[in-house]
Amino acid sequence: MAFEANKERRALVLGGGGVTGIAWMTGLLLGLAELGIDLTTADLMIGTSAGSVVGAQLTSGMPLIDLYARQLADASGEIAARMRFLDLLRFVAMSALPGDPQQARARLGHAALRARTVSAEQRRAVIAGRLPYHGWPDRPLRIVAVDAANGAEMIFDRTSGVDLIDAVGASCAVPLVWPPVTIAGRQYVDGGVRSVANVDLAKGYDRVVVLAPITVAPRRADRPAEQLAALNGRGLLLSPNSSARAAIGGNMLDPAHRAPAARAGYAQAATEAERARAIWT
Repeated sequence: MAFEANKERRALVLGGGGVTGIAWMTGLLLGLAELGIDLTTADLMIGTSAGSVVGAQLTSGMPLIDLYARQLADASGEIAARMRFLDLLRFVAMSALPGDPQQARARLGHAALRARTVSAEQRRAVIAGRLPYHGWPDRPLRIVAVDAANGAEMIFDRTSGVDLIDAVGASCAVPLVWPPVTIAGRQYVDGGVRSVANVDLAKGYDRVVVLAPITVAPRRADRPAEQLAALNGRGLLLSPNSSARAAIGGNMLDPAHRAPAARAGYAQAATEAERARAIWT
């Protein structure tokens, strides 16, 4: 009993990064698990955008090796997307405007509400197809989204009374690319609008490992490295190495790069294993 009382709590933070980010994180997780570092044993998982998909997959009960195999499957039938350069500039500019960060998020949310995208029904079907199980897990999983109207953060979990597909879809609703998701009369956009990984939500955990396909952000305080450094526990930030970045390519939303990104993540595990072992075990 004394051991349980003194047990250190561990959190796994899964950041945003498109379909290639999902693939890279899945490959890295499998590679580390095969080397004896199973990050899926975390006491808490926090998922943002692509990370919300990975978190829901990891807690679904499907073995990692099967999740990895799904990333290697043919992607020709998936909806491809690209964030145009002008849209990217608009995204960055709105996120970095001086003043209240919530107001900046609301400006971006309003732009998302006006954007022309695929239908909400089409997008929901894509998200549902990525989740092996459509119910919330018994294990703690928190999924981050942002209210498009007022820029407020929303943390969904199994106590929220929200369908898991809708929660993940909201967290993945990249502004100007995918449609906002309506939940209980409110419309939500990508949790990455708040922060690319929302590492600060792991506050209070003793050991924190962050998988962040994207590590840059307009505001310094939103960057995963800055947020991790501000936590009191021991932490490790893992992001794609040069080989993984080459495999991911210039468009993180392109399913054609999914399999190469997964393989690159799997290969990268060998170079990260000792650092991960020191933190996790």
